[in-house]
Amino acid sequence: MLQRKKASLLLEDGSLFHGFSFGAEIPTQGEIVFNTGMMSYPESMTDPSYAGQVIVFTYPLIGNYGVPAQKREHQIVQNMESEKIQCRAIIVAEYSDHYAHPTAAKSLEHWLKEEKISALTGIDTRALTKKLREHGTMLGKIIFDTPLHEPFLDPNEQNLVASVSTKQRIVYGDGPFHILVIDCGIKHGILRSLSRPDTTLIRVPWDYDFTDEIEMYDGIVISNGPGDPKMCDKTIQHLRQAIQTYIPLFGICLGIQLLALAAGANTYKLKYGHRSQNQPCIDLITKRCFITAQNHGFAIEKNTLPESWNTWFINANDGTIEGIQHATKPIFAVQFHPEACSGPKDTSWLFDYFLQEIKKYKQQQTVLTQPHG
Repeated sequence: MLQRKKASLLLEDGSLFHGFSFGAEIPTQGEIVFNTGMMSYPESMTDPSYAGQVIVFTYPLIGNYGVPAQKREHQIVQNMESEKIQCRAIIVAEYSDHYAHPTAAKSLEHWLKEEKISALTGIDTRALTKKLREHGTMLGKIIFDTPLHEPFLDPNEQNLVASVSTKQRIVYGDGPFHILVIDCGIKHGILRSLSRPDTTLIRVPWDYDFTDEIEMYDGIVISNGPGDPKMCDKTIQHLRQAIQTYIPLFGICLGIQLLALAAGANTYKLKYGHRSQNQPCIDLITKRCFITAQNHGFAIEKNTLPESWNTWFINANDGTIEGIQHATKPIFAVQFHPEACSGPKDTSWLFDYFLQEIKKYKQQQTVLTQPHG
């Protein structure tokens, strides 16, 4: 192992974990969360849902396949989930100095330093994860020679969505079906899954007011994103008007929470969240179980959904709500990531289902607008 600078993780309860730096030597702080996935650290680190957070990777060896060069097609990143690292820092048990993979363009260490992101190795991640499971998600600071004297700041008290959402309108494709994509911190995997020869995606900021032009679109997607959904008051207000119509709506991750709040339900913070690629979810209609990729710290409170809404999926581990749908309208949402990236694609059919609903809606609108007599 190379000679590395000593660094530590200080938790808000005073616990101290000692290790070594292998990223940028910049003191930082955030919400400490753990990810139990065995692979795909570049995808996780570039997921905007991790904004404000420090990721603890529970898999013991990280960095052994390096980092690929970023690939783009039609303005969409093809092999990562955004254009840059989104988390505040990462913590691993053992960083691999040596890497090998046909697509690797640089080491994880080089990438971290390039993007000025802190990282610790040599940490007892088993003990740290057990602590987070027992006590719940905690705030923490990565410190070097001198303590970080700033008070602990909870990122969930900020509007993190505003910091990761697009600042301008972006159009992808030129197909006949026009889909409005509300960007609350969207993963590019969702854009890749929606980009098809027959779709045009119109990606807009989180607070974009589309209510006066809703007839211009054939469907609406509400993306994933970081933080407390209740911070997105403008999005909730716009969705409250949208669900009064019959336009197809599809919410993903944060999107399900925003849709639920717009419908009148409540959300709450989970003890330590769901962050892995192996979360089992049960379809309450078919009774089938799907393995899903997840990354969220909030959920819908049971028994708060209005009567016009049904629970569609539940988590087989803890029974939390993982999917909802309107009883009479083509409006639905899931807490997991059907695009995976990374993870199993067991539920990628949901994108096909959404596009089928869009086609039905488009046909109905065509019939209604045709002259009679």
